[in-house]
Amino acid sequence: QVHVVESGGGLVQAGGSLRLSCQPLEPSFSFNAMGWYRQAPGKPRELVATLSGGGVTNYADSVKGRFTISRDNAKVYLQMNSLKPEDTAVYYCNLKRTYYGNSYWGQGTQVTVSS
Repeated sequence: QVHVVESGGGLVQAGGSLRLSCQPLEPSFSFNAMGWYRQAPGKPRELVATLSGGGVTNYADSVKGRFTISRDNAKVYLQMNSLKPEDTAVYYCNLKRTYYGNSYWGQGTQVTVSS
């Protein structure tokens, strides 16, 4: 079992920025596929951004140009700029050894954007 730990959520005004981070608790866990997802109340979980081991990124249309996913060794980041109230959600980090491997999810971190 791999435990994924997220941090960095909070309350911010519209137009502000936050940076989320996640990492596996187990230092021996190596991953080559990673992503951030979010779930707003009453809505299904949706993809926000993914990053492959080869450096290919993919973003939801709603966050393109505002969010950036990146990796620094065992940490994965989501830099969120120009936040909007509709970005309010619980954000989840997902890590996989390979693209088709098992998914490991964090517990989620709340992001609230006030208008």
